[in-house]
Amino acid sequence: MKSETLLAIGQLAAEKNLAKEVVFEAVEAALASAYRRDGDDAPNVFVKINGETGEIHAYLQKTVVTDVEEPNLEISIDEARRYRPNVTDGDVLDFEMKIPENAGRIAAQTAKQVVLQRLRDAERESVYEEYADKVGEIVVATVQRVEPRQMLVEIGRGTEAVLPGSEQVRNEHPRSNQRLKVVIMRVDREAKGPPVVVSRSHRWLLRRLLESEVPEVANGTVIVKSVAREGGFRSKVAVTSRMQNIDPIGACVGMRGSRIQNIVNELNGERIDIIKWDPDPAQFIANALSPAQVTSVEADAENHSALVTVPDAMLSLAIGKEGQNARLAAKLTGWRISIHSESAAERDGTGIVEAPSTFEPAFAGEELDVDLVAELEIVQPPAPAVPAQAPAAVVERAAASTEPEEEDISFQAALAQMEVPDREERESETYGEEVTDDDDEEEYEVPTMVAPEDRPTAIRFAEDVLPKREDEDDASKKAARKRRPARVVDEVDEDMEEIDYSGRIH
Repeated sequence: MKSETLLAIGQLAAEKNLAKEVVFEAVEAALASAYRRDGDDAPNVFVKINGETGEIHAYLQKTVVTDVEEPNLEISIDEARRYRPNVTDGDVLDFEMKIPENAGRIAAQTAKQVVLQRLRDAERESVYEEYADKVGEIVVATVQRVEPRQMLVEIGRGTEAVLPGSEQVRNEHPRSNQRLKVVIMRVDREAKGPPVVVSRSHRWLLRRLLESEVPEVANGTVIVKSVAREGGFRSKVAVTSRMQNIDPIGACVGMRGSRIQNIVNELNGERIDIIKWDPDPAQFIANALSPAQVTSVEADAENHSALVTVPDAMLSLAIGKEGQNARLAAKLTGWRISIHSESAAERDGTGIVEAPSTFEPAFAGEELDVDLVAELEIVQPPAPAVPAQAPAAVVERAAASTEPEEEDISFQAALAQMEVPDREERESETYGEEVTDDDDEEEYEVPTMVAPEDRPTAIRFAEDVLPKREDEDDASKKAARKRRPARVVDEVDEDMEEIDYSGRIH
């Protein structure tokens, strides 16, 4: 019995990584509970185990009183003086009990349950003492079991921790036995499950990763002022430097992004923005909204709010997808931020309206009147006219017999700006010489643009409105059909070369 008791206690202590004294106390409490159950539920029973011999002794405590009302709890003073002559009223006497030989199956089961519960409590207390001072630190966890609402991981030497669903990253799907870096959120001594709660989405994880990857952050040269994070998607970190010759952003990013890339890989591709902290709230807010460019910031220190004006093209970038950029900037700075565009500020009369970069003042060195600029209407310059390609015939404006209307006048003004060369000059530039089939130059009518009566500004060629010539020779029509369109050869001069209209000269 002696050896079995001590061996069992030693084995439990080794399995649970506990001190033997803790296991002794748990076994004593379990046996006392079993004796109470079999001894008319006497609550004043306790058990002691000899650590050297393994002998078990059970004792019943009774209080010395003058008048006995509870025989299981009290003893009269006259009866108590039989065991100890010098007792007085109120003293407590311990009476050794006979260990029941037939404690039975119920006593054994009760003892086992109490032992296990006491061991769990002792183990929980040991874990609490070990990790209570490590809240906010990074530990490496191994995934043990994935459940619908939480994940059970192992940290340290067999210590079980819980990773709640609210502290997980949405786009992560760890597998069993996968190793993850987590940050200890809290240690709850009274929790029903594992006392240690860890997180993968908290901003503390990003801060600790920066300390582990950036030596300047670890030694305090670069200070991480604040961190705003939406785990798995995007984060913003505000940093500053104690020394002027050290760039805090460059120190965190590293050469060719090596330092920040290690953190991004650990967080499964999460986007991280490193910005410079500024003591001026307005400048800090402008930096926090990066990569969007900010026109102006109106900070209200009393209400801790800011009105930010951004260029129209930067409005969507400043707000971000589903408001993510603005939301992270508000978390990072701790200010309530309202964002509107320059056009909205100009229309509502709020904010600082600046002149567009393409607008120049009338006099050099003269400052622009902001109110005057707000009233100006910016007119887009007309699109440049497309240069006309050399057509087969000259296009001319037909003279109208009646006075032109307003639309016709604007049309004439537009045509007046176009310089159309004469037919002979353009044909000379295009072909070198005028080529004819016969010695006698054939007269032909030049296509002209005329406007119908119902649409005075419309343009038509002469072929659309004039009757076809009736004196055309049928033979010339047939010859024109048989003529090869890709290559035309005219016998004009002996020295004239054969022209290929595809661009090659033979």
